[in-house]
Amino acid sequence: MGKKRIAILGSTGTIGVQALDVIRANKELFEVFLLCANNNSELLIRQAIEFSAKNVVIGNELLYNEVKHALSPYGTNVISGNEHISEFISATDQLDFVLTAMVGFSGLRPTLAAIEKGLTVAIANKEPVVAAGKFIMESASRYGATILPVDSEHSAIFQALQGESSPIENIFLTASGGPFLNTPKEQLENVTVEQAINHPRWKMGKKITVDSSTLMNKGFELIEARWLFNIDPDKIKIVIHPQSIIHSMVSFSDGSIIAQMNMPDMRLPIQYALTYPQRVYLDIPRVDFSQLGSLTFESPDPSKFPCLTMAIRAISKGGNSPCILNAANEIAVEAFLNREIKYTSIEEIVEKTIVKSHYIENPTLEQIYLSDRQAREIASSFIK
Repeated sequence: MGKKRIAILGSTGTIGVQALDVIRANKELFEVFLLCANNNSELLIRQAIEFSAKNVVIGNELLYNEVKHALSPYGTNVISGNEHISEFISATDQLDFVLTAMVGFSGLRPTLAAIEKGLTVAIANKEPVVAAGKFIMESASRYGATILPVDSEHSAIFQALQGESSPIENIFLTASGGPFLNTPKEQLENVTVEQAINHPRWKMGKKITVDSSTLMNKGFELIEARWLFNIDPDKIKIVIHPQSIIHSMVSFSDGSIIAQMNMPDMRLPIQYALTYPQRVYLDIPRVDFSQLGSLTFESPDPSKFPCLTMAIRAISKGGNSPCILNAANEIAVEAFLNREIKYTSIEEIVEKTIVKSHYIENPTLEQIYLSDRQAREIASSFIK
């Protein structure tokens, strides 16, 4: 069997960089066919040269000439504009595997394009599944595509289910609790951007780190799990586990619970998706139980983390509610990172947007795109 031909959508982000770390250590297994980035042209150029990428997409069209000039000696095909990623994936027959690691709802079209080609799609870009999980899973079934989770929690669930045919009783999604787990609620109003992006356990992009701090990210993961594992949302439980050693657990009808454990390092779930169903050696620290100390668990405080409550409410209501939730959150978090609003305004803007948006019980895919646009407009109006 030849090398697995891979596309990495979002190659200069945290997940993309770590995926290339995995590929660098296993060059005999992989061929980098396509790399995509939005603004980090310098890193994209270095990646394309190191991994002999045949194709790159630079989302920011103003950077096209820079990337084109730098890669012209290497014969790399350079495309500008993220809207062309889907077209390229649809047109090529030289891909085996797509890792979607773009930030936000913009990853939906490329994800669906890869699924409609019947490819193996490893999903690290959670927003498309949150907004349109029903359509993603139905398309995967229709076109025979394989969906593999990359989030550490969903990878843990996926690993725990290998070889199991028994019905799931419950899924336990673990959460570190983020940087403000022990911060009094009344102090959250004064949280700075620097504090919000300083995660105690994981190194992630700014947007997902803010989501982790509000526990919106955990709400998104609950919505993802509902679709990825075809399970009733009421059977998905959130457990705060600050040590981040157990990445999630699955319980069965006989009372057994299977947990997946490793030291916090995203390269493990990334590599598991890239090499599935095989496991290959990975040079990361091992869990040393003699030095580990205690593992603790607690329930999240809904009064302190209302974003989690909103996410649970959204998936319970269904329809286009998760799409509205995601769109409003993207706008609010971006505004916070740009220092336009307070930290606690994130939850306020999301709540107001949900209330003002039009609910559709059984939306079409086009109505999902429309709901996303309208919710962004509504959220932006509250910021202004």
